[in-house]
Amino acid sequence: MAKVLIVYAHQEPKSFNGSLKKVAVDELSQQGCTVTVSDLYAMNFEPRATRKDITGDLSNPEVFSYGVEAYEAYKKNCLTSDIIEEQKKVQEADLVIFQFPLYCFSVPAILKGWMDRVLCQGFAFDIPGFYDSGFLKDKLALLSLTTGGTAEMYSKAGVSGDVRYFLWPLQHGALHFCGFKILAPQISFAPEFSSEEERKAMVASWAQRLKSIWEEEPIRCTAPWYFGE
Repeated sequence: MAKVLIVYAHQEPKSFNGSLKKVAVDELSQQGCTVTVSDLYAMNFEPRATRKDITGDLSNPEVFSYGVEAYEAYKKNCLTSDIIEEQKKVQEADLVIFQFPLYCFSVPAILKGWMDRVLCQGFAFDIPGFYDSGFLKDKLALLSLTTGGTAEMYSKAGVSGDVRYFLWPLQHGALHFCGFKILAPQISFAPEFSSEEERKAMVASWAQRLKSIWEEEPIRCTAPWYFGE
């Protein structure tokens, strides 16, 4: 039985993102998957990476380095409980779906904070031990996102450039760095400016894709996929 974690970052349950999250829970559950949702806003998840994340003594109390201290705290099981709980969810998951609206070509701050705090050195990667050797290399990751702009705006000739350009730091720099195998993103363009029929079609397309999600091959997560040959 496959296990799925949906990391959901939207303030409003009745939003279009909420609909995409709900249909994913419904479809994957019908398949027999165990589905867990981390609703970051509902959880009031702390996005800031601070020394409060360390419950034990600091390795260097004179000069604070978050990366170093989080690494040492992970090894000593001295991270705060909210981080540990999210790491357990990731560790148990076969597939992690990130559901969010695009903010300034990136994820909302609360989701960026989740990545900063949860995917720490020692848990998700080490040096060496990253990209294809990352500690989460046996897991799949998928970005399901909505945009404010149209598909034409996010084309190579569009005002925003190819949508793949801003996926590079998210899919490659954050997720693939930790070893995740990346499935092609699910992008719902401009739902706010679409008709009700078009929005329903977007939701239906996502549900249909999920029916065969386990048969998909990961993308070729190298620079040419994002920027061309």
